[in-house]
Amino acid sequence: MAGIRPMGELMDRLKSVVTASAMCCALAASAYAQSSQVEYYPSDPLRVDSIMTAGVREWQPKFDGNFSRRELGGPEIDYATLSGVTIPSVMQAIDRYAAIVSNGGWPVIPDGPTLHIGSRDQRIIALRRHLAITGDLQKDEGDRSRFDALVEHAVRRFQFRHGLIPDGAVRGETLAALNVPAIDRLRQLRTNVVRINTFISGLPEKYVMVNIPAAEIEAVESEVVVQRHTAIVGKPDRQTPVLLSKVHELNFNPFWHVPKSIVERDIIPEMQKDPGYLERYVIRAYNVKGEEVAPQAIDWNSDEPLKYEYRQDPGEDINSLGVVKLNFSNPYAVFLHDTPKKDLFEGNFRAFSSGCVRVKNIEDLVTWLLQGNDDEGWTRAKADQVIASKERLDVKLKNPVPLYVVYVTAWASPNGTVHFRNDLYDRDGPGLTAAAN
Repeated sequence: MAGIRPMGELMDRLKSVVTASAMCCALAASAYAQSSQVEYYPSDPLRVDSIMTAGVREWQPKFDGNFSRRELGGPEIDYATLSGVTIPSVMQAIDRYAAIVSNGGWPVIPDGPTLHIGSRDQRIIALRRHLAITGDLQKDEGDRSRFDALVEHAVRRFQFRHGLIPDGAVRGETLAALNVPAIDRLRQLRTNVVRINTFISGLPEKYVMVNIPAAEIEAVESEVVVQRHTAIVGKPDRQTPVLLSKVHELNFNPFWHVPKSIVERDIIPEMQKDPGYLERYVIRAYNVKGEEVAPQAIDWNSDEPLKYEYRQDPGEDINSLGVVKLNFSNPYAVFLHDTPKKDLFEGNFRAFSSGCVRVKNIEDLVTWLLQGNDDEGWTRAKADQVIASKERLDVKLKNPVPLYVVYVTAWASPNGTVHFRNDLYDRDGPGLTAAAN
C-alpha cells in the first residue's frame, strides 16, 4: 500500500476528484438543495455488533462472538465515517483501486456450489487471487484450489468490509459482491469522497449519524464512534430521506399516530382482507371530534377510512414504534424508533420500513443522548425502569443532539480498510447500479 501522502497534496487531488464527480452528484444536489426548518446538504458498515448473532449452516463452525473488529480488519480507533481522517483515507483508497484497475482488476468467480472451509474447487484459485488483490488475503500459500483457514479468514474480512454477515462462506450476496468489477468500486469511491467531504468542516463534538445504504447508526464523540447500532431503513419505494436535523425529544412507551400514507398503503388493504386487523394490533380510529369509532362501522371499500385518524396503543410487543421514539424536526414525518420486529436486524438486507429508521438496542442510544440531561443522571438501568413501567413519558433534551442522515456507499479507515455498501436507492450514478446491487 502506498505511503500516507501529505494532507495538502491529498486535498489538491480531492479538488480534481470533486470536479470529475460533479456530474454524478448534480441530480442529487438539485433534489435535496431546498430550504425549511431542516438543513439539507447537496447530494447525497454492518459491523460486528449485529452480525455476531447470525445463524450459520450446519457444515460451518459456530461464529465466534469474540472475533473482534480488529481481527476482521477494523481500525484500532473506531473513527466515525464522517471525520477528518476519512477523506485522506478515501483518497489513498482511490489510489489503490486506480492501480488495481490499471493492472486489469480482479478475476470473475463463476457461480456454483457454496465455497466454505474444506471445499476443494478450481474456482478457489480465482477467489484467492481476488482476495490477495484487495488485501483481504495476507498470506496466499498452500493448495490453491483448497478453501483453508486462511481463505476463510480472508472471506470474513471481505464480508465485514461489505456489510455482509461474516460467516466465511462464498455464496449469494458474497459472490455478487466479489464479482463487482474493480472499475465500479473505483467509481463508488470517487462519488462518495464528494459526499463525505460535504460534512468534514464544522462537525459538532457530539452527533448521531445514520448511513442509509449501510443501515447503520454511529453515536459519535470527538470523531470517534462510541456506540454503533444496526438499523432498518426505508424500502426503495419508501425511502428514508437524507437530512440534517437535531434530536430534541424522546418519547418513552409512545403512541403511534399512523401517517395518512400508511393508512392508504397498508391499513386499508389489510382491513379489506382481514376485518380484525386493527383490533389485533390495538389501532384505534378517531373522528374529527376525537371520538373513537368502531372499525366495523367503517366502510373499508370506500374513501370513508381516510376521514379518520388512527392511533396505536403503547406496547413493546405490538406498537410499531416499540418502547422509545426519538423526535427531530423534519418535513417528512420520520423519526428514529425501536421496533417489536427485532429479527429483521439480523439479515444482510435491512430496508423494510416506510421511511423511518428503526434502531437495534435503542435503549443504549437513549442513555447516551440523555447524558447530563438532569441532575439524577440517566443510566441504562433507569431507562429500562421507565420502559418497564409502561407509562408514557416525554423527555426533552436540554442540549439537542445533531443528527446526520446520509447516503454513503463507500468509505475508508486510516488503517487502509475500504468499505463498500450496495447502492440501495440507485444514487451512485449510471454504470454502478446494476453492479452494486
